[in-house]
Amino acid sequence: MTVADDVDAILAYGEVCDACLGRFFGKRSHGLTNQERGRALRVARAIERHQPYQDCAGDCIICGGLLSDLDLWADRVVAALEGLDYGTFLVGTRVPPLLAECEEMVWSDLSLTHAEPLKSELNREVGKRVSSRTGHEVDFRHPDVVVLLDIAGGTVEVQVSPLFVYGRYRKFERGIPQTHWDCRSCRGAGCERCGFTGKQYRDSVEELIAGPIASALEAEGGVLHGAGREDIDARMVGTGRPFILEVVAPRRRTLDLHALERAVNESARDRVEVDLIRQTVRSEVETLKSNRSHKKYRILVEVDGDISDQVLESALATLRGAVIHQRTPERVAHRRADRVRDRTVLDIQYLGREEGGVLIEVLGEAGLYIKELVSGDGGRTRPSLSDAIERPARVSRLDVVLVQDPTEEEDDGTSQRSTEEDTI
Repeated sequence: MTVADDVDAILAYGEVCDACLGRFFGKRSHGLTNQERGRALRVARAIERHQPYQDCAGDCIICGGLLSDLDLWADRVVAALEGLDYGTFLVGTRVPPLLAECEEMVWSDLSLTHAEPLKSELNREVGKRVSSRTGHEVDFRHPDVVVLLDIAGGTVEVQVSPLFVYGRYRKFERGIPQTHWDCRSCRGAGCERCGFTGKQYRDSVEELIAGPIASALEAEGGVLHGAGREDIDARMVGTGRPFILEVVAPRRRTLDLHALERAVNESARDRVEVDLIRQTVRSEVETLKSNRSHKKYRILVEVDGDISDQVLESALATLRGAVIHQRTPERVAHRRADRVRDRTVLDIQYLGREEGGVLIEVLGEAGLYIKELVSGDGGRTRPSLSDAIERPARVSRLDVVLVQDPTEEEDDGTSQRSTEEDTI
């Protein structure tokens, strides 16, 4: 069949607008819009058939006149984006099933393999008009906002892409979880036990950091992605823990990191402190959470009975460089698989005595359960400090003092990294 024959077959279905006619041949030529292509096809067909040229006389049976409303849809998009801070955008379309089925029927009946879908035409042509009206560019990979045209409802939906901020946090107050926990009793609904807050804990590191930033950027909230997590009763000190904050649906996208950092540190003074280092992208979240990193801990250990420095130093020497066989601790068995993990104590040092206990510092391979390294967890961890000194010992205070940065080239004397959370 010739192109003119294909055009005859398409027009036999009824009135077809130039844009839809051109779309059926959209992948067979370049440099023309579908409307220009469709008009050219009508002209060529009229010449080849020695017939008078005829325009589409009524509503198109393919798009129902939708492609004559492109300016109207562009105006709706511009109005929906009013007041948003964005640099790039992307247009998407929800095409009613009936329209999609109509054009797919023609493709199938005529075995057309070079047609362009109606959705593509709408996305491109509305996008061009919006770009012309606003001066903003289309970005197919990482747009600041995505605009969805709901053809059936005649409405426009705006989806604001999140922002990602990389930084480090220090937690100075014990008793604060890293992220929000729903109340165990009501599961977030609100009850007398949680004071109708729906929360198990009043604050979290996530909320203390995200609150001021979300407020400044007029965002819906924030999600904290950490390089592991410390226990609620542990502090995070030293250079801090690497994290990425995902800022959800920000209406403001201009980042003044110094101002945001000040806002967080003033709001969470003496509880949490941050260094906001740079803006980043979603793909780095997976890198942050999956790469391996060693941790260093400063631990105050309570020992039953008297113990000399010499005995303690000798016991620590047996653990230094040792491979520790740890069955999943009792305290986390409800949420982790019951198996034995082998982890190495890279270094362990005696720092002195304090508050009636002994102070030690441990550099551990990631995934090493520090509390169980000290106590032995009823024999589930071997060897342990309790085994080495032949008497019960337990952690009475714990601080994380170093978390290797999994996204940067750092060297703290080790090179191995871990996929697990801090297991302290």
